Amino acid sequence: MKKPKVYIAMGVPKEVEEYISKYCEYEKWQADRDITRSELKRKLSDKDGVLLMGIKIDKDLLESAPNLSVVSNFTVGYNNFDIVEMKRRKIIGTNVPNVMNESVADLAFGLILAVSRKITELDKYVKNNKWKNSSDKNLFGSDVHGATLGIIGMGRIGEAVAKRAKLGFDMNVLYHNRNRRLDLEKTLRVEYSDFKDILQRSDFIVLLTPLTKETYHLIDFEEFKLMKNNAILVNVSRGQTINEVALVEALANNKILGAGLDVFEKEPISPDNELLNMPNVITLPHIGTATRKTQFEMAMVAAKNLVAGVYGLTPEHVVKELILKSL
Repeated sequence: MKKPKVYIAMGVPKEVEEYISKYCEYEKWQADRDITRSELKRKLSDKDGVLLMGIKIDKDLLESAPNLSVVSNFTVGYNNFDIVEMKRRKIIGTNVPNVMNESVADLAFGLILAVSRKITELDKYVKNNKWKNSSDKNLFGSDVHGATLGIIGMGRIGEAVAKRAKLGFDMNVLYHNRNRRLDLEKTLRVEYSDFKDILQRSDFIVLLTPLTKETYHLIDFEEFKLMKNNAILVNVSRGQTINEVALVEALANNKILGAGLDVFEKEPISPDNELLNMPNVITLPHIGTATRKTQFEMAMVAAKNLVAGVYGLTPEHVVKELILKSL
């Protein structure tokens, strides 16, 4: 039997590449930079499947890939999928859920601690030889233990964050989600609350929502008006869930205390973005899943999704909008 042809549009561990090679004829991207859209279009001209991250899968690209039957996304989110066009062409789209839950939760809590206790700011303070007086009030941060944490989006990552907050820091945890998590309300004693109430009551707010039409600029000028002036906002979901113009205005005018950001409206972040010059903002390069263990596991799940799809099987993680009745 002739092996299906696939393209690996990003770097993957050797073991993952070897797994794909057992079942597929493959090519891979090997340059020390991200593949461009035009380069990918050329590579997909005769491919049955592709493993990639972030590139928009739309009519323009798919017209260059007449044989394509599966797109394996190396992320949880899949807002790069043109669902209507892929469904019309009966192309399976897959993602990688759940593998990264604990790693992203670790990072979210790391940002909570780092912003509240000014860890990166005071690291520079010491290294720049400004440490002259330990009673300097510029050194003072905010307590995390016993504070109120509001989680927007109580999926599995939100659950992992809530566990850290309740069991490790004795925090009061509020959450807002499309569906109530009665199980967590019972076991972790978290409190369901409406969106505005969370903004008004929380000392820390963590965004963990997917990017949809409803969550685009979920946090905007009006939302910042509702927050405490000592609130700290953490975003490890998608950059577009926050209006960055509104965020800069809120920070500059002391409407909130600080922010910890792993994601941005435009990535990589522009060097003239005002957030980069704000000492009360920690900016990270979208590293929520960036641990060796998690990256390996994500790559292997994506590879298994890819192989199953090109063989006409049902991958384990087909995104719900693209489950084909014929599978």
